[in-house]
Amino acid sequence: MFRTSDIVLIAVMVSAAALTYKTKREAEEQLATVQKIHAQIRYEEDTIDLLKADWSLLTQPSRLQRLTELYKSQLDLEPVSAHQIVGVGDLPAKALDIQDILSGRQGGMAESSEKDPVVTGGIAQ
Repeated sequence: MFRTSDIVLIAVMVSAAALTYKTKREAEEQLATVQKIHAQIRYEEDTIDLLKADWSLLTQPSRLQRLTELYKSQLDLEPVSAHQIVGVGDLPAKALDIQDILSGRQGGMAESSEKDPVVTGGIAQ
């Protein structure tokens, strides 16, 4: 009834159908992953746009002027005078002490074993 070649061809067709189904299923999973990532990107872009809008509202000069007038007595705010504005060359250099010279530090930000207590951003150290 069935010859050996018929059985082999049926096995090849079933294998090809199984491989095609598996490949299609993997492609659909990858497409779902890509769509999820695109949705996350859109959400992040919308969040960035919202934060930019908030920032522009918070930094409006009229709002800052109102806050300045409101809290002037508490913050002891005064207008900046012309003698307070200097160039970088007018700033005094940091004095070196003997420990800086012995350790090879030449001023500025020195490498230290202790961590900076100011935490910024969302990166944990």
